[in-house]
Amino acid sequence: MLASGSSGNSALVSTGSTRLLVDAGLSRRELINRLAAVGEPFERIDAILISHEHSDHVSGLPVIAKTLDVPVYLTHLAAPAISWNGYQPKTEAFQAGMRLAIGDLEVDTFTIPHDAADPVGFCFRSQGLKIGLVTDLGYIPESIRFHLRGADLLVLESNHDLEMLKVGPYPWAVKQRVMSRNGHLSNDAVSDFIGSDLDGSVRTLVLGHLSEHNNHPEIARLSASQALTARGLGTRLVIASRHEPTETFDL
Repeated sequence: MLASGSSGNSALVSTGSTRLLVDAGLSRRELINRLAAVGEPFERIDAILISHEHSDHVSGLPVIAKTLDVPVYLTHLAAPAISWNGYQPKTEAFQAGMRLAIGDLEVDTFTIPHDAADPVGFCFRSQGLKIGLVTDLGYIPESIRFHLRGADLLVLESNHDLEMLKVGPYPWAVKQRVMSRNGHLSNDAVSDFIGSDLDGSVRTLVLGHLSEHNNHPEIARLSASQALTARGLGTRLVIASRHEPTETFDL
């Protein structure tokens, strides 16, 4: 995870022969710096995959895509919702629910409940391993729970603490949007998911997209840790940051 939070989101999924950038919510310079910090050359990215058109996921996309001149995979509805600043990217438009082949990665795409044009989550498969990555969703319907089963590594949103959100600085209309079924997952919702549906195959759970104003990493960690302990799961827990990359997760 190169960055995860309301100010910018980007991740790198790589195999021996394919390097896929997932979302581009960082500037080109910042993306280059963060890739360098984890030993990955910017120019070796083979393709870009976009979850939805909100600025914290695509603010750097036009410049990054133009510089790399690589295919950009995104849904038919997301593509026209992005301002490309006169650049015509090599888009590979897909319908949510399709399975994509990007290099030696298989990518399952699925609809998520969020207030964007056509937001999607992803599962990545290669060499018998599976990664789930889903942020920006108001709740976890059964369809998403199904897709996430069998993952070895799972990245899941843990956006806000409900009490912090309620007393925090956002206008009430924004608070309602965040708490809605098309908003963002709370720490409590994540704990409920861990308690009832987190697959025992998940070796590492990464919590991402934490709100800067309405959450704290240690609050999110404590909530999820208690749920893991109650289930008797030895899943490793990592909190992703907007400020720096996580470690590299080798599966």
